[in-house]
Amino acid sequence: MKSHSWKDVVNLTVIVGALGYFVDIFDLILFPIIRTKSLTDLGVPADQILPTFVYLFNFQMIGMLVGGVLWGILGDKKGRMSVLFGSITLYSLANIANAFVTTIPAYAAMRFLAGLGLSGELGAAITLVSEVLPKEIRSYGTAVVASVGITGALVADFVGNTLSWRGAFITGGVLGLLLLILRIKVTDSGMFKNLASQNVVKGNFLMLFTSFARFSRYLRSILIGVPIWYVVAILVASSPELAKSLGVVGAVNPGHAIASCYLGLAIGDLGSGFISQWIASRKKTVLMFQGFTLAAVLATLLSRGMPAQAYYAMCVALGFSAGYWAVFVTIASEQFGTNMRATVTVTVPNFVRGAVVPITTGFLALKAHWGLVNSALAIGLACLAVGALSLWGMEETHAKDLNFLEVD
Repeated sequence: MKSHSWKDVVNLTVIVGALGYFVDIFDLILFPIIRTKSLTDLGVPADQILPTFVYLFNFQMIGMLVGGVLWGILGDKKGRMSVLFGSITLYSLANIANAFVTTIPAYAAMRFLAGLGLSGELGAAITLVSEVLPKEIRSYGTAVVASVGITGALVADFVGNTLSWRGAFITGGVLGLLLLILRIKVTDSGMFKNLASQNVVKGNFLMLFTSFARFSRYLRSILIGVPIWYVVAILVASSPELAKSLGVVGAVNPGHAIASCYLGLAIGDLGSGFISQWIASRKKTVLMFQGFTLAAVLATLLSRGMPAQAYYAMCVALGFSAGYWAVFVTIASEQFGTNMRATVTVTVPNFVRGAVVPITTGFLALKAHWGLVNSALAIGLACLAVGALSLWGMEETHAKDLNFLEVD
């Protein structure tokens, strides 16, 4: 077997994918961090900040769900690089435009366009990296993309708390446009280029539903990632309220809690990628990190009276345990043939993000009867059970040859 060096792993394709995801996460996290400053400046009353934020966030999520399907199909029909270029350009320009809005409807329109753009970058990057790198070191490349990308949350926390909200949006947009300069020298994979000479259906989203076996692979690929966004959307996003219910001593800053979680996610994504390579198993790695997540959830929700700094440490632990995002997206990419790979790899993470809606809806419904902590625990156990059961029976895809097609 040929030996590979770090030069094989950290090539221009991986660097562009990692920096693209960095800007992607920067924007996703920047918005909630500057929500109060921006909405207050736009004249929203204090008691309407949260509902207005949810209204804007829903526009962003709708954009991500619609964009996930559109970019995925485009990635299989026109190429992975077309998605990287288009998505990065769209969310960069939307961010810059966001800095000049003066009304809530205009804000909502820009969040929709930003979501539309943000939905394509990660899936296209993971697809391209998976196809370009040798199968023996594929995990290292996708781990680098995810771990470097997630550090965008730390930078977003700093920028969002240092600059004006308009300056912060402009910063995110400029970072994205600068990234396009690097993108110029990156090309599509040989696997995709070979499709041009083959008479095969490309990017047909409906093909995912014409075969039960194919649909089952697709659904499982989505559900194994649900615990990750439970951690982010419930435990970390609700950290001030949860901290109060848990008797945490001292005020908990939501921006610092998010940044702490994403620090853990960055470490976890790098670690899970290396572990899956070392033990030669994607499935065992995901199961291991789901076990870590269970332990971290129980440790957080069953603790009482910890100081605020200890709570931030728990957020790091929660992030680390949920840090199998890179492996999860890689599994989705490796499950499907070249003519459907981008469609799957782009849509899967966006549908997992979309799962936040039923997760938060269930959480709020239970909260009225069981209280904040017990409802968070119940939803967490349900998400982890679904994730573990979905992993059961999935194909092990470590070092799998990806040069195959999906046919009816």
